[in-house]
Amino acid sequence: MLLAFDIGNTETTVGLFAGDRLEAHWRLHSTPHRTPDEWAAAFTAHLTQAGHSTQEIRAAIVASVAPPVTESLCDGIEAATTREPLRVDARSKLPMVLDVDEPLTVGADRIVNTLAAAALFKKDTIVVDFGTATTFDCISVEGKDGPHFIGGVIMPGVRTASDELVRKTAKLPATELLPPTHAIGRRTEDCIRVGVLWGTADAVDGLVRRIMAEWPSRNRPTVVATGGLAGLVAPLCQEIESVHPDLTLVGLRIAAAALGLKW
Repeated sequence: MLLAFDIGNTETTVGLFAGDRLEAHWRLHSTPHRTPDEWAAAFTAHLTQAGHSTQEIRAAIVASVAPPVTESLCDGIEAATTREPLRVDARSKLPMVLDVDEPLTVGADRIVNTLAAAALFKKDTIVVDFGTATTFDCISVEGKDGPHFIGGVIMPGVRTASDELVRKTAKLPATELLPPTHAIGRRTEDCIRVGVLWGTADAVDGLVRRIMAEWPSRNRPTVVATGGLAGLVAPLCQEIESVHPDLTLVGLRIAAAALGLKW
């Protein structure tokens, strides 16, 4: 079996694959102070709860945008499974092209999103990934040398914007992010929800339209959402066509196969 890790700045998503099938997945806080033994205990507990054991793990793969977490987590993987995890980054030999000005700066999550989108949709795609940051990954599939990541957009994430708003203001309360029902909030919490959620949704729609106006081919890209907050924001957007919560994990599984891992 394969363990796939998408290490984000806020959460780490873990997927357990049997062949191409995603058997189980879970989310952990990306805690920089957690020791390798604590990571190992967490992996072992979740595997046991899913009806599996660490002895079934034949390979592990990691994509990380949080360096303070990566080393400790990778040591924990090896301690729990005896398998040294393979790390994906812009230097990895993958069947895709980073067609941007500074390819070595492209985040690992965006790389595996590109792989997954090209494999699943087989057409030009804009992937909107709702995490600590909201990223727009623009993927063209016309190249003969594999899909091309042609750039995109990075904007503050939903919770990042909400948390900063509360942190930097003296009288605004912490607010549960629930879908608003009216544009004119009658209570402070409602005003925050409208500003954060509908503000994000309208920003996403506007940016997607701007991206499409600059698209380098006549193909109209499909627009898909992924990430931990996709289920909350995507229904409020007009331009997002579908939600694929496990897209990044699927990309990690594709990367693992392309890099020669066996499980």
